[in-house]
Amino acid sequence: MNNLYFYTILIVSLVLFLIGIYGVLTRRNAIGILMSIEIMFNSANINLVAFNKFLHLEASIGIIFPIFIITLAAAETAVGLALILSIYRKLKSVYVEKMDLLKW
Repeated sequence: MNNLYFYTILIVSLVLFLIGIYGVLTRRNAIGILMSIEIMFNSANINLVAFNKFLHLEASIGIIFPIFIITLAAAETAVGLALILSIYRKLKSVYVEKMDLLKW
């Protein structure tokens, strides 16, 4: 029963990660891409917590890493949204195809 629970969590995490990859590869909107990256981070967090619970580690490293990842993801989202707002003010669009400020 315990293995079935573990494999179910891993399958859910895999599905979330695949949804995130699909979102990153198919979205044209920069905010949608950032949301897809967040879904991928959350699936990695689910994996870390599931492996920590399954392996019965005495150290709670499987719980500390997701907290660290959530903190980094929040900082990444804040910086990403600031960059997207700055680009939107200049280009009046958040579509990735129109972001060509660094082209010669």
